[in-house]
Amino acid sequence: MFESRIHGRGGQGVVTAAEMLSIAAFEEGRNAQAFPSFGSERTGAPVVAFCRIADKEIRLREPIMEPDAIIIQDTTLLHQVDVFAGLKADGYILINTSRSFEALGLGDFIKGRPAERLCALPATEIAIKHIGRPIPNVPLIAGFAALSGLIRLESVVKAINQKFSGKVAEGNIAAATEAYNLIKTRMAEVQHA
Repeated sequence: MFESRIHGRGGQGVVTAAEMLSIAAFEEGRNAQAFPSFGSERTGAPVVAFCRIADKEIRLREPIMEPDAIIIQDTTLLHQVDVFAGLKADGYILINTSRSFEALGLGDFIKGRPAERLCALPATEIAIKHIGRPIPNVPLIAGFAALSGLIRLESVVKAINQKFSGKVAEGNIAAATEAYNLIKTRMAEVQHA
């Protein structure tokens, strides 16, 4: 079973991100489970959503305490919430930023972690470019697909088409494709370094 935790703020599409990740997994014939955890339900408040993906039935129902992957939609949470709590030593980290992990003050934390599992993605910029709104969830899900290899871009596109329609779907597909290709390029650079 692969367990992911998504951190963000209310209004950034955190819950939708987990749902779309699970839909993409379903598209590939896998079992998936997505659910949120709310504090105070207001725009801007910290929000966490969870997604489990497995090849067999998922019976667990509790929050994910030891994730295989962390997706961070808002870097202001880095020093406000323990977003990395329980992350496995070889876990994936995808952060919505154009800054490096070192510039974010995470240099010591990532020492010894596999470089090919750590990535920054300017998801908000990509979202603004393609959908005209600062909602980073879809680019991050596509970036996660590229980073982890857990799901295919085609499955993310199918999930987008289930959730959205018309120009919103088209913009999100363009954002997802750009994010996916950007992460694939970065991962190739890391492997050749």
